[in-house]
Amino acid sequence: FIDFPRKMIPSNFTMVTEFLLLGFSKLQELQLVLFAVFFCLYIIILCGNITIVTVILLENNLHTPMYFFLGVLSVSETCYTFVILPKTLLNLLSMLRAISFISCAIQMFLFLSFAINNCLLLGVMGYDRYAAICQPLRYPILMNWRTCRLLAATCGVSGSLISMIGTTLVFILPFCNCNKINHYFCDISPLIHIACGDTYLNEMIIFICGVLVLVVPLICVCVSYGFIVSTILKIPSTEGKQKAFSTCASHLTVVIVHYGCASFVYLRPSSKVTSDKDQLVTVIYTVITPLLNPMVYSLRNRDVQAAIWKVISRGKFSHKIL
Repeated sequence: FIDFPRKMIPSNFTMVTEFLLLGFSKLQELQLVLFAVFFCLYIIILCGNITIVTVILLENNLHTPMYFFLGVLSVSETCYTFVILPKTLLNLLSMLRAISFISCAIQMFLFLSFAINNCLLLGVMGYDRYAAICQPLRYPILMNWRTCRLLAATCGVSGSLISMIGTTLVFILPFCNCNKINHYFCDISPLIHIACGDTYLNEMIIFICGVLVLVVPLICVCVSYGFIVSTILKIPSTEGKQKAFSTCASHLTVVIVHYGCASFVYLRPSSKVTSDKDQLVTVIYTVITPLLNPMVYSLRNRDVQAAIWKVISRGKFSHKIL
């Protein structure tokens, strides 16, 4: 634990044992409406991601690196929303929105772990598209199954380690009497906002981790797509260009929304300011992005569409036999 100077901590300092989540408390008259909206979105997210994972597992045509990473991303996003949304739904129906100190730390750790894992996976998926389009002859070697599993495991382990650093840097801070979090879950900025003492060093380390997690993978994605666009433009046939672009459009859409919103919240010089705008942006990358992933990849991807119908048809056929 950091030994903060006594002058920075009030004399009537009381150890905080629980926090109150104030997110959406200003919209008392819309609590039931928000509950219905979030509940419906959560069910769609679960159904969409479970469908994608199931289809990828059952359909041999989708046993490729691209869909392997898509399946891992779907599992990660399912866990990612499970960490936040059930508690949020419960709070929308309750007047007392308390969460214990330990539960808050666990929620932050798990949320950051899966969020960072998603960021890194999107970067790996960008490299996979680069290898498939720009290095087609070497693709089986570059993205063999051992490499794919190693990359997925590295993303997961890295997410957990970086999350542990960020969570520790927040919860070693003293919380002096104030326990009201202006957010709907335990996130970094709102908690640092109510902490006592000097938080500058903690914020700087967290900011550097944010740059590593968001900017570095984003640069890799941008470089990959620079080579991809250059290669696609050299394809002589219009049909070939459209097919190549279609395989990248879904991934690029998710990347723009996820990195854009996460960067707005975490890549700022100071975490001292929290606002309703922050909560709105946070909703986009904690709810809309996990919803966007299955919707985009299923609606825009013909292979996934065909696989879904094939699995459904196979299920109907089996049901008739029984």
